[in-house]
Amino acid sequence: MSTPSSVRPSYAAVLRIPYARRAFAAALAGRLSYGTVSIAVMLSVTRATGSYAVAGTVMALFGAMTVLLSPPRAALVDRYGPRRALIPMALVYAGLLTALAAASRRPDAPALLLGALAVAAGAFPPPLGPTMRTVWSGLIDDQRLLRRAYGLDGVAEELLFVSGPLLVGAVVRWAPPAAGVALSALLVAVGTVVFALSPGVAGVRSAAAGSGRPEGRLKGARGLVQPVLVAAGVGLAVGALDLLVMAFAEQRRYGDDTVAWVLAALSAGSAVGGLLNGAVNWRTSARVRLPLSAAAVGLILAVAGLASGLGVLAATVACAGLFIAPALTTSYLIADESAPPGFRTQAGAWVNTAVNAGSSGGSAAAGLLVGHLPLGACFAASGAAVAVMAAMAAGSRAAGAMGVPPARA
Repeated sequence: MSTPSSVRPSYAAVLRIPYARRAFAAALAGRLSYGTVSIAVMLSVTRATGSYAVAGTVMALFGAMTVLLSPPRAALVDRYGPRRALIPMALVYAGLLTALAAASRRPDAPALLLGALAVAAGAFPPPLGPTMRTVWSGLIDDQRLLRRAYGLDGVAEELLFVSGPLLVGAVVRWAPPAAGVALSALLVAVGTVVFALSPGVAGVRSAAAGSGRPEGRLKGARGLVQPVLVAAGVGLAVGALDLLVMAFAEQRRYGDDTVAWVLAALSAGSAVGGLLNGAVNWRTSARVRLPLSAAAVGLILAVAGLASGLGVLAATVACAGLFIAPALTTSYLIADESAPPGFRTQAGAWVNTAVNAGSSGGSAAAGLLVGHLPLGACFAASGAAVAVMAAMAAGSRAAGAMGVPPARA
């Protein structure tokens, strides 16, 4: 079912691939749930308990379970195939979110119950992003076209995480916050079922349907070290920026809404960078470009601390965004090519996990720095940390080339 290499690579050609649009649209519908669920759960738990501390704890538990169990969930997809693995996960996850929505509608809902439901739900989110990228790899043979597919996927995901909170904001104007949680459950259930049953996903073979056991071992794929390091560094930058922009706005007495505009500039820059990265026919290898993109993010993050006002900060952050989507897209491509047969979904999940873990660590570290250093120094320290991880990724290139083919993107 793969596309021939004679097709001219373009974003339009990606969407003309047989079965691609249906699978992609369904996956995006399910992934929109991940853009709505965090703010919906935060609002509903805060409304139910009247405590920001409880809401923060519940969200931390939910996020920890989601991140830590992402690779094992992806392993189930590789082992049993998307249809047998994703649909049960999605239905259990949606059921637990529905239970959480119902519980959080009660005034003075028990915090222990809300926390237990959040922890349970965090164990089951279906890995739609990594699975969709595995589907792209199965549908497309031409690496130039595959790079465009990954770029389109990354930009679409970026837009989902921007539009998700806006959708919840519209819902809670007319309904209680629990309705946002219920909406998240509906999106992930319907989107996942339609995605898993679409013809384009049928070509993703499970290990159980093949030899019964995947070939090779994922932990032996040394080529994964570089993309995981870069993904963690980019996640650190995004997590640190979220908090540092808030501190910048507070110090200069800007309104809270200005933070959203600056972060929107980051997303806009990332979307533009992702589209440009996919459209260019690069002559340098992906493994050379990858640490350079991460280093550029770190350098611009450090310079952002010198911004004299909100407009300059937004423009600088947008420039950083130009390198974020390319770095992540290239990380996914290299991870996909480095993974042994039967481990593609898990490889993508490890990149996802690195981004999320880096984001959490970046937020925590920036929070500690803001209390002890001038804000400009906090930006510089965060940027330096990203640059160090980029240097480590560049150093791991030689090790990654041992035993695995270079990325062809």
